[in-house]
Amino acid sequence: MTNTTGSFKVAAAQAAPVFLNLSRTVDKACDLIAEAAKLGARLVVFPEAFVPGYPDWTWLIPNSRGAELNELYSELVANSVTIPDANTDKLCEAAGKAKINVVMGLNERNTESSGASLYNTLLFISDEGKVLGKRRKLMPTGGERLIWAQGDGSTMDVFDTSAGKLAGLICWENYMPLARYSMYARGAQILASPTWDKSPNWLQSMQHVAREGGLFVISCCMAIRTDNIPDRYTFKSLYPEGREWVNTGNSCIISPKGEVLAGPMEAAEGILMAEIDLGQIIEAKRMFDVAGHYARPDVFRFSVNRAED
Repeated sequence: MTNTTGSFKVAAAQAAPVFLNLSRTVDKACDLIAEAAKLGARLVVFPEAFVPGYPDWTWLIPNSRGAELNELYSELVANSVTIPDANTDKLCEAAGKAKINVVMGLNERNTESSGASLYNTLLFISDEGKVLGKRRKLMPTGGERLIWAQGDGSTMDVFDTSAGKLAGLICWENYMPLARYSMYARGAQILASPTWDKSPNWLQSMQHVAREGGLFVISCCMAIRTDNIPDRYTFKSLYPEGREWVNTGNSCIISPKGEVLAGPMEAAEGILMAEIDLGQIIEAKRMFDVAGHYARPDVFRFSVNRAED
């Protein structure tokens, strides 16, 4: 199934969700899946926590305002997915109909236990419309720890797809050297890196990761305006007056040599496209193969605890 030669198109869907509205955001995601396929993409990557939206209020509202935080968290949980459910089935149907592989960022409920905690999760769907697996973010950053639980090593997978060996790391997980290496060591050819980070430093890091791992990186971020957040959410008043964009996106697609093939796309919703050739991976690894001739297992030992918590 895994593709190793030839060129094909991949995409990053830089878009805003229908904020905290599960069904409408899933509908929008399905439309974007179909659009990316019509543009010729074999794979499309969505932003971090796209379904039903990134909880940006965690950076704005102090923890002393517990009643407001409780209300927002409850609404987020009510609009989050379980895997599988009718919403993930709908995403799978869209992927299978369009014959495109999908990496979807979403908020996932911990239905294996209480059903009241959330994970920041990537859902991997094949071009046959099948769930390949999921990745739960290992370490929420800063204020995100008030929203999301910590994932474990059981979801540190690399998936065989018609677009090659596909892996994912979420936002600042990409700064974790051992998390990155776990993906390199399992032969990842494309790394999906959904994020909330739009900074120049992030883009430089993505170029480094592509060169270090000798793989293609698809960094996808939301482009969301303050107007995309309904006025009934009072935390909107905490943004600076006149601020148009909550996040400007800056999604990009990068080659194994660290070259920016597409993007960054700034302050716009749209589908970013690039043509890639997996053959370039071998070329990039001739001089430096971090999990191959540069690995030095006689000096370094590496293991991943893949047990569930």
